Amino acid sequence: MATAFGDDDEERFTEEDWQHAIGGTHFLLEIDGEIVTHASVVEREIHVGGRPLRTGYVEAVATAPEREGEGFGSMVMTDVTGFIRGSFELGMLGTGRHHFYERLGWVVWAGPAFVRTTDGLRRTPDEEGDLLVLRTPTTPAIDDHAPISCDWRPGDVW
Repeated sequence: MATAFGDDDEERFTEEDWQHAIGGTHFLLEIDGEIVTHASVVEREIHVGGRPLRTGYVEAVATAPEREGEGFGSMVMTDVTGFIRGSFELGMLGTGRHHFYERLGWVVWAGPAFVRTTDGLRRTPDEEGDLLVLRTPTTPAIDDHAPISCDWRPGDVW
């Protein structure tokens, strides 16, 4: 993960990032004994317009830099997307790489974003435009412009 995300302070993969990814279902693509691509799906309760939804939240998606562009990330994310569609009411992830996910059926959330804290809702405007959702067969009717919120956690809340 450290190699894939690099050393840049903005993009660096932290211990908190790893803590967010563990405990979920991990998807690995291995070639010749080496892990080439990884993604994790953790269960989170995401609220849309105040309605709680059982959500498969995607964490720690990475491909070894020397293997990027070979389709391995797409293969893993196709499996991840299928898993979420069969297991959750909603899929969600945060990224600036929209095109990669949009071609797999993910869409940018159009509403405002918040984190739920002990003091109430706190707006997370820096995340808006980089939150993507995936509807599943069990997704209820939701308004794409409604407020969306996640539970608070250390590190990046989204």
